[in-house]
Amino acid sequence: MQAMTKLRSHDPHMRVFFALWPNAAERAAMAVWQPPLRKLCGGKAMRADTLHATLVFLGDVPAHRLEALKLAAEEVGGEPFELDFDSARYWGHNHIAYAAPSVVPAPLSQLVLDLEQRLRAHRFRFDRRDYKPHVTMLRHAQWSDEPLPELPEVAWRVRDFALVQSLSDEQGARYEVLARFPLGRCGPLGLRRVV
Repeated sequence: MQAMTKLRSHDPHMRVFFALWPNAAERAAMAVWQPPLRKLCGGKAMRADTLHATLVFLGDVPAHRLEALKLAAEEVGGEPFELDFDSARYWGHNHIAYAAPSVVPAPLSQLVLDLEQRLRAHRFRFDRRDYKPHVTMLRHAQWSDEPLPELPEVAWRVRDFALVQSLSDEQGARYEVLARFPLGRCGPLGLRRVV
């Protein structure tokens, strides 16, 4: 038993989260928001290929628990829905300019609740906070009271959600989709099997 405990204490960890991961066209439409926001707020624009909306952030998870994490996600139901980003906002506490929906679709709220419930059932720890869907557009932004620009609405057709690993290299943070979990049917698309 002591040998097993020692082995587990040296297990590699993976920094992971669940997210809505848009397709290339949806990301490109969202990236159009960045230049006018940056002109007003400065800061660093997120790379277009990293734009996403986090559902649940877990942080560091032991690599040996990855299969249990995917199993928890497979147990989540839910129906496809549309998510409309229609307003730019700013969080002063962390200097982030972000895109947000005016209306949170009921299926999105239910998806987050169901995912959190399954993660608790499988004994995973995660950030617990009121869910506010958003897409980070700029980091290190500075904003005064000047109105944020009105930007064209961007609609995401959400048909699945993803398990994503956050990695760092000399270029900064990058993300790798580990598995996708379709809404409206069983089984993930990704590492385990394609349905």
